[in-house]
Amino acid sequence: MTYPKELREHTRLDEKTHPVQFFFNRCPNAKDGQQILFLHWHEHFEIIVMQQGAGVFHIDSQPYEAVPGDVLIVPAGGLHVGYSSCEGDVAFLSIVFNSALFQHWVHDPIHAQYVLPFLEGRVHYPVKPSASNPDVMRHYGLLDQAAAEFASKEPGYLLIVKAQLHMLLTHLSRAFLPLQLPEFRARPFIHNRERFKALILDLETRYADKHSAADAARAMNMSLHHFCKMFKKLTGRTFIEYVHVCKVNEAERLLLESDLTMTEIAEQIGCDNPNYFTKLFKQYKGVAPSLLRKSNHSPK
Repeated sequence: MTYPKELREHTRLDEKTHPVQFFFNRCPNAKDGQQILFLHWHEHFEIIVMQQGAGVFHIDSQPYEAVPGDVLIVPAGGLHVGYSSCEGDVAFLSIVFNSALFQHWVHDPIHAQYVLPFLEGRVHYPVKPSASNPDVMRHYGLLDQAAAEFASKEPGYLLIVKAQLHMLLTHLSRAFLPLQLPEFRARPFIHNRERFKALILDLETRYADKHSAADAARAMNMSLHHFCKMFKKLTGRTFIEYVHVCKVNEAERLLLESDLTMTEIAEQIGCDNPNYFTKLFKQYKGVAPSLLRKSNHSPK
């Protein structure tokens, strides 16, 4: 279903290389029927964790009641809005993430079997999983742990957050995937994914090459439109975003592990203009490459 562009939210995701954001929502002294989440949609997935009070969330026109401990899963592109169903303080957590959060596991066959069907939109978990299978509630503690990690921001917290979210998705797939995805339905997607593997490996290793979506589409004998659609469905990123992330990640490694100059590193990843390299790096890493290197070499 397509929703109006006016209702599309351009959700803030602070870390472009780890596209996940936690929003801690509080509505003090809410009235019964008061709107606590405005009507919107976005291209990301969202997990809503009810923490205090009670609410009704309408997701793709279906109402779902939520009390503390309940978890709702909004599919990518799903239109959603929320209202208080109590008098008093209301609090809930929104975890917004893009499928690109797990892009580096695209080659893992177990990830491809259990988690990727959800990320590709071939299947949807129930919006309120516990209503279909109360057993899954025992895994919701992973979300509390992830939220605590995100709030504390200890070293490596994003890796822990990603691992905990991936673990939850795997547990949900264990509960619901066999009911939705018979083996024969997976085969066309597995075939398409295999076709993209060599290309993705090329992007992740040949950083200095000039990659274009048009050239890649021709090499795979696909129309540009179909290629771009399939590529984003598989990786969660547009082709150019994926190329940039691969280049910037390699640049970060070289900055931290080598003595190459900025110009040499820029050349290694195919950036002829050092100024453009600095701009690109800062766009994806949130810091200038020179500052990253300086902070890494500063006395502890």
